[in-house]
Amino acid sequence: MWSVGHFCQWFVVGRFIITNWYLFLILSIGWELLELVLPYEFAKETWDNKIADIIVNCCGFYLGILFNQDSNST
Repeated sequence: MWSVGHFCQWFVVGRFIITNWYLFLILSIGWELLELVLPYEFAKETWDNKIADIIVNCCGFYLGILFNQDSNST
């Protein structure tokens, strides 16, 4: 369920807000690292989940950028 949220969030970011991969990677990986020190239950997850989150983030961001480019060309 969290993966759907990650995908949708980064799709919207790639579609409407930023298209810079470096900034995306800093924000995406930075958030996952920040979750390591947050004292909240939602932030407690395995390394496998964190890696999966980053992969899903990349997919959402990539598709968001593709949809952004399609709308700019019409």
